Amino acid sequence: MVISGRTDLASESLQLSLDQAAGARALPGIRMQQSREEGCHICRVEITDPEGSRRLGKPQGQYVTLQFSTPDPDTFSHASRLLSRQLRSFLPAGLPDCVCVAALGNPDITPDALGPLAASQILVTRHLKQSGDPLFHSFSSTALCRAGVLGLSGLESARQISAFCREVNAGLVIAVDALAGTDPEGLCRSIQICDTGISPGSGVGNDRQALSSTTLGIPVIAIGVPTVLDAASLSPDSGLRSLFVTPRTIDSDVRFAARVIAYGINLALQPHLDLEQIASLLG
Repeated sequence: MVISGRTDLASESLQLSLDQAAGARALPGIRMQQSREEGCHICRVEITDPEGSRRLGKPQGQYVTLQFSTPDPDTFSHASRLLSRQLRSFLPAGLPDCVCVAALGNPDITPDALGPLAASQILVTRHLKQSGDPLFHSFSSTALCRAGVLGLSGLESARQISAFCREVNAGLVIAVDALAGTDPEGLCRSIQICDTGISPGSGVGNDRQALSSTTLGIPVIAIGVPTVLDAASLSPDSGLRSLFVTPRTIDSDVRFAARVIAYGINLALQPHLDLEQIASLLG
């Protein structure tokens, strides 16, 4: 399928650029590698210079997109483990004293509720580590920031997260947010991880202050799932350019994707635990 329109996914931006380049297999300043693992398709995109950044409209950095099949228990376990392994490749060799998981989005709008839904399944351990209980000696210190959207809090998400990180002395942020895509087959089925941060609302033309190492002063890893697509990517009708569409199964799909992300983060930050142990700790 030829895609068009705006997208937050580097893999889709690359495909669009290749289509526009009349069948080119590679573009300057961009590296791509594709593979399959755990039943998921993996696309790795590296933007290596300003020319590649200009072509894709994305910051220089690393982007990994996982695309899984129909949601079911087997897919959940495979995708969660795969996400954790890919996320670990973005983490520093030694984790900082505290990692902040930042959940972005509006819980009252289903396509934008990915972050809040994932937040409810993140294993928060900072207070347990600080208690000095030897049972939690092997745990990494994780704090959770549920950043409210500007319209509900009156304060930019980036400012909320910045203040939170200073309070808990976080050395790394893992931000979770819903994205916009252009490929219907990838909606709620693709998970992108990148080391370039995130601009909340950019995919739907509502750009807010960016979350990045530049704005926060610490590394930011962003994890997102496309939950909406620009209707203009489905039809050249100019009347559709201001519309975004979601799958009719968005309620269950976004909950499934949020659970995969939460457990993937938990596994990456607490590698001594398995899925069953995490589930028991979450209650």
